[in-house]
Amino acid sequence: MSEPSSFSFRVGARLSGGRHGRAGVIATPHGEIATPAFVPVGTKATVKSVLPETMREMGAQALLANAYHLYLQPGADIVDEAGGLGAFMNWAGPTFTDSGGFQVMSLGVGFKKVLAMEAVDVRSDQVIAAGKERLATVDDDGVTFRSHLDGSRHRFTPEVSMGIQHQLGADIMFAFDELTTLMNTRGYQEESLERTRRWAQRCLDEHERLTAARAHRPYQALFGVIQGAQYEDLRRKACRDLEQLRGAAGTGFDGYGIGGALEKHNLGTIVGWCCDELPEHKPRHMLGISEPEDIFVAVENGADTFDCVNPSRVARNAAIYVDEGRFNINTSRFRRDFTPIDENCDCYTCANYTRAYLHHLFKAKEMLSATLCTIHNERYTIRLVDRIRESIEGGYFDEFKAEALGRWQGRIKAPTS
Repeated sequence: MSEPSSFSFRVGARLSGGRHGRAGVIATPHGEIATPAFVPVGTKATVKSVLPETMREMGAQALLANAYHLYLQPGADIVDEAGGLGAFMNWAGPTFTDSGGFQVMSLGVGFKKVLAMEAVDVRSDQVIAAGKERLATVDDDGVTFRSHLDGSRHRFTPEVSMGIQHQLGADIMFAFDELTTLMNTRGYQEESLERTRRWAQRCLDEHERLTAARAHRPYQALFGVIQGAQYEDLRRKACRDLEQLRGAAGTGFDGYGIGGALEKHNLGTIVGWCCDELPEHKPRHMLGISEPEDIFVAVENGADTFDCVNPSRVARNAAIYVDEGRFNINTSRFRRDFTPIDENCDCYTCANYTRAYLHHLFKAKEMLSATLCTIHNERYTIRLVDRIRESIEGGYFDEFKAEALGRWQGRIKAPTS
């Protein structure tokens, strides 16, 4: 059997005042990840418009790809034949894959890639986006869904998700879970949480079986996923339940993902509830955040790693991150601005190109616009988290947080220089 000992986590510096935030190191068969760490998303085995080599140059320690999308295209068997996700995409470092559960559910109810993280007054268990058709149906055994590509029918179960992710070969993968929304009733949240618990047990059992059967491949760590929406008792119960689960050979989860719908202003509280319950010696991944306010809150309350498509997604729509906020480079004020996006940024784009050139690329609808702006936004996010880690290790996190968020929140409009 592949050796679980090739995966480990050690905690280093901690925040004071009884807070859960810490710095540490995750060791994987393909290298170490110094935490806290931002994990850029390469959904289909690529961060859109950017070379994997470039992602390494800008400081990315790991990349996350999506099991749902790679299952549909090109097929997990092809990735496996190539030697796994890293070899397939020419990425030598650690990799993550999610279970496909988020895409099956979110695309299935027509919300595309985002489920709103805001309070709602209406409760319904028949959630569907306006003008959309349901593409996924959940039962106790799994999910039947239609491909968003061609309408073909497919079925994911915990065992299928584990099989796909083992073939994809990422260093860290996630158990198959049911994603709910803030619109669902309390009763459905309870029912779903129990279903996710049962699926988690099945994932552990199948993970053990496949790890033994694929001993020629490096060990893949499995993270359980914590659901429970905005309910404290459900979140805490999910953490305790997952930590108690064991496979037939005694294997538990190697770490945990904090997922599900939540109200944005409750992010820190919910992460804190979970980290109260989770074991100190296992890493915690926050699924789907990247805005500076969210990063600081998640780290302070105990998240070690997190991923999000946002830096690359907004870059393709001309939105740029700088310390003072976010602005759109395609507005007329930048037409004759021959300065870098950010004179203090060390990315390739800021070292070589001007705002005026980027403005031109977007207006001319040139593909290079996405590449150059994605490089900047991804580097901005990676560098911010690197600085947060350094502030924890150096004992000045609170001062850095106050300064960074003060600048970010103080001027949201475009720079005038």
